[in-house]
Amino acid sequence: MDPVTLKLMRVVGSDGSIALPAYETPGAAGADMRANFADGMAVTLSPGARALIPTGIAMAVPPGFEVQIRPRSGLALKHGIALVNSPGTIDSDYRGEVGVIMLNTSDAPFEVTHGMRIAQMVLAPVVQATFEETGTLDETTRGAGGFGSTGRG
Repeated sequence: MDPVTLKLMRVVGSDGSIALPAYETPGAAGADMRANFADGMAVTLSPGARALIPTGIAMAVPPGFEVQIRPRSGLALKHGIALVNSPGTIDSDYRGEVGVIMLNTSDAPFEVTHGMRIAQMVLAPVVQATFEETGTLDETTRGAGGFGSTGRG
């Protein structure tokens, strides 16, 4: 697959010394994103609290793609930090600052510091559907069986 260019722009007032998203290893699917507070301060998330954390960047996602914002597994395992709308989607026509909604699911406060790696972004292709109303659907073995209907294991 040919590389896809994702244009990034620093938001006015952000700290230009904070690294842009980057792949930490050659095989990484996601590029790490960092907190970028305009005042260089930090935010403390109390247990159960959530906050919109700025990244200091806007982007031009190419048509036919989206950027998915996903949690970092180390923050989830070690500190109980989750992303509320995971994966978050950055649409190809959005040009504002990218923010990350972080949630502290642990029983201890967690400090989000300036420059901290807070999430990962994955560039993914998107297929838009054509919607057609119908009176019937084709039959399948599963049918209308919903949550848990296929059993365990």
